[in-house]
Amino acid sequence: MEPTKTTGTEYFHRVVDCQWACPAHTDVPEYIRLIAQGRFSDAYMLNRGSNVFPGILGRVCDRPCEPACRRGRVEDKAVAICRLKRVASDNRDDITDRLPTAPEKKNGKRVALVGAGCASLAVVNDLMPLGYECVIHEALDKPGGLMWTNIPSFRLPASILEEEMNYIIDMGADLRLNSPVNSLKELLDEGYDAVFVGTGAPKGKNLQIPGRDDSDRIHVGIQWLESVAFDHVDSIGENVLIIGVGNTAMDCCRTSLRLGAKDVKVMARKPRNFFKASDWELEDAEEERVEIVVNHSPKEFVIENGKLVGMNFEKMEYDIDDNGRIIEQRVVGEKFFPADDVVLAIGQDNAFPWVERDIGIEFDQWEVPVVDESTFESTLPGVFFGGDAAFGPKNIIWAVEHGHQAAISIHKYCQGQDMKQRLPRGVTLQSAKMGMHEWSYSNDFDPSARRLMPSVDLAERFNKLNIEVELGFTAEQAAQEVERCLNCDLQTVFFADLCIECDACIDICPVDCLTIAENAPEEELKKNLKSPFLNEDQPLYVSAPLKQTGRAMIKDENLCVHCGLCAERCPTAAWDMQKSKVEIPYAIDEMAQDEARCLEDRKAG
Repeated sequence: MEPTKTTGTEYFHRVVDCQWACPAHTDVPEYIRLIAQGRFSDAYMLNRGSNVFPGILGRVCDRPCEPACRRGRVEDKAVAICRLKRVASDNRDDITDRLPTAPEKKNGKRVALVGAGCASLAVVNDLMPLGYECVIHEALDKPGGLMWTNIPSFRLPASILEEEMNYIIDMGADLRLNSPVNSLKELLDEGYDAVFVGTGAPKGKNLQIPGRDDSDRIHVGIQWLESVAFDHVDSIGENVLIIGVGNTAMDCCRTSLRLGAKDVKVMARKPRNFFKASDWELEDAEEERVEIVVNHSPKEFVIENGKLVGMNFEKMEYDIDDNGRIIEQRVVGEKFFPADDVVLAIGQDNAFPWVERDIGIEFDQWEVPVVDESTFESTLPGVFFGGDAAFGPKNIIWAVEHGHQAAISIHKYCQGQDMKQRLPRGVTLQSAKMGMHEWSYSNDFDPSARRLMPSVDLAERFNKLNIEVELGFTAEQAAQEVERCLNCDLQTVFFADLCIECDACIDICPVDCLTIAENAPEEELKKNLKSPFLNEDQPLYVSAPLKQTGRAMIKDENLCVHCGLCAERCPTAAWDMQKSKVEIPYAIDEMAQDEARCLEDRKAG
């Protein structure tokens, strides 16, 4: 194999699994260390730079970082990354003087944003400090989009949502509530320099089976949650069936309990390992005694004398191959379940009836606009899409990252620049050595198990719809959880010219991630490692030829726990622990580069 190139690449970013997995690339290890030091405000601001909504996401993020967490390879449970983000938010001081501000003098460019959800707000957050005028058109009487209407208040309190949204809106955005956009053509005729569409995926999927149109007690999940959020619905029947097992279904079943349901069942067509809901969402629902029924496919709604009385389901059986894929399915019976109400939570669709089909925007076979995946521009120049409106339903953290990237594109478009020419991400390294065997981070392995989240007593949480269930970690609990982090951003950096092949690092490595071997083609090299190569998603590090024998130092990044023992034991300092920092460019960095280039041109000319 060719020696691994680490400088000028994203190699060391990829090794920080949590940050690599986060769509917004939040610097997880660093903000966790700041929390350990009691620097909650600094941790909050570090979070906000990338994910914009730390208090919101500390409660309801889909947590792509946690399945990636290296701690999960050492034991069963990852570090509680998401909940530590909330600790920073809950314990910070007033940070309003540290927030971005908009300049009094504008740059003369006006941007319209359709929808006041997380994607649009992220765009506004990035463009307002650059001098853009941002006009937000929101159909409802409150901003927030699906954050407001579809995430129950017992998970996301209104006060947290409003506070973090207002940090952005208060920069001077022109927020126009109760102002639906009924025609994109008419909006474009108002003379905006660019338009961003962040309308989410507001259309819940229907289940058109016999009996569907014969009762008003059959509800579409996201519309029903919206009705609850706006106090249009305040009760439900005692027996409730939820159809679907995504995160929306979990919100629907838990909301039903708070509206008076006594027996709530979530009906799943497939086995549990095919569920779309996050594991923790399922655990929260089951803790509240929601029953999840697997392998039942909806057949018909049962209506008697004009009243919904339940549903008939086909009982399913599946054959699953070694890769976990269904290769055969069959109906093995039928079963009736009583119900006073049924909530359909089987997915969401985009809806663009207000976008004319003759203005230059192409739509695909699913009636979703064709959007460039890097610039987020549609086929109509100057019109951009982001969040669920761009590529279908995902989650808040994806929408935020879409907002960051769309803001860069909008800035470049408005300034007449090539939107494809963007500043690259970079990685900087700095030695963490503090002494002969001391590092500027805690490298002792803490065997503690993941902290359990304190929560409101099961009986009390149903007294009011808006009682927040999770109480958050105390500072002491957070300090314990922080110690479980393996500091993956503290990189093992190897200097081949200093290595004397004494094998001291190999002898002391607690996980056998190091091997000195003859270099060879990749597949052969993997067979010669000290421990089996188990994770194809993680790279092998291959050094330059060692001076004495020409062999190579091989490191399996999947196994490394960043303990630093190799660097402590090495007699020649061939190993060093170096803190990596990923530099993520935003719209403000693009503008700064433009200004620097203009200054250089003036000096030269």
